[in-house]
Amino acid sequence: MKQFNDFKNLKVALVHDFLDNYGGAERVLEIIGEIFPKAPIYTLLYDESKLQGKFKNREIHTSFLQKFPKFLKKRRRYLLPFMPTAPETFDLRDFDLVISSSGAWSKGIVTRLNTKHICYMHSPMRFVWDYNERYTQEIKKKMGVFRRMFLSYLRVWDFEAAQRPDILVANSLYTKERIAKYYRRDCEVIYPATPISKHENTEALKHESIKTLKQKNKIAKKQSGDEGYFLVVSRLAAYKKVDLVVEVFNKIGLPLVVIGEGEHSGKLKKIAKDNIRILGWQDDETIEAYYKNARAFIFPAVDDFGLTVVEAMHHGIPVIVLKKGGAKEIVKEGIAGEFFDSQTIEVLADGIRRFIEKENQYNKDTIKEEAQKFSKEKFKNNLTELIERELMK
Repeated sequence: MKQFNDFKNLKVALVHDFLDNYGGAERVLEIIGEIFPKAPIYTLLYDESKLQGKFKNREIHTSFLQKFPKFLKKRRRYLLPFMPTAPETFDLRDFDLVISSSGAWSKGIVTRLNTKHICYMHSPMRFVWDYNERYTQEIKKKMGVFRRMFLSYLRVWDFEAAQRPDILVANSLYTKERIAKYYRRDCEVIYPATPISKHENTEALKHESIKTLKQKNKIAKKQSGDEGYFLVVSRLAAYKKVDLVVEVFNKIGLPLVVIGEGEHSGKLKKIAKDNIRILGWQDDETIEAYYKNARAFIFPAVDDFGLTVVEAMHHGIPVIVLKKGGAKEIVKEGIAGEFFDSQTIEVLADGIRRFIEKENQYNKDTIKEEAQKFSKEKFKNNLTELIERELMK
């Protein structure tokens, strides 16, 4: 078989839904970009100020949505009627290979006959499939009698768009099952990775000011008191259920640190008691300091994978995870952390109690070894092999 280097002269483009936030999907795109460092990135919306300096040296192409007023771009719900059209307007005629990184829209690009389109799918479109009724209620007053007709149209578009890629790749077995259910397609599974690795952290220490690192670690340690703090790193959206964690810690009184931003940020700050700190957006080095000094990491969402769980494990931190979604494929109970079975105050509190009883049994090195199953190197190798195989056909 030919080696991947034989394809180095291919014209490659990357497509991603939005580059106006730096979350798990963007971390995966960053790694795909390392495989193809010269590939331009096409995206519906781009906000350089929100990306922590990531992708700053990449060639970025945006859709016509980028020209809309800022107040509309911050309220994507109002742009929904234009979203299906936006990825279809990208001019990708010059490329031999297009890799889309999609949780909603980018899989809907249109490519020429001889262009290979591989879609790495983070999730089928959540709000039109999994959360359809909830979303309908949220927009009821804004859309009136047309709301169900519009969501039905989006489901039809989403199904048809999912037929366009030549190859679908899922980020977990859980996502693969949802793709089969909603899109009636089979796919391969390649687990994602985070840019964090032992080697990279060591290299980062060489370039980061020792004084700055000590300051950030000192700040993180201040949150712990005598008992240590629990940690959540998440986008503060409704389905992430960070409010559940806050409610639990309001009752049990243990220290909790929440890092992230989103539409629920204001609500969480209002309900959080003095033992809880809502820190908002933080840079990578600060987040790393909080990971290192945390007592345990809590993940309460039904998510398609859960990259922050892997990040916590990379730092040797035990995790307390909802036993649903892709997170079940990451964590070995009793080795890397504890599961809890439902998104209720009582059940999560019981999971925390069980963790505290076993806390001294967890081994940081063992947890770090578990995280290496989701290393960047493994992700790159698996994706490269898939691309090579498909281009050989």
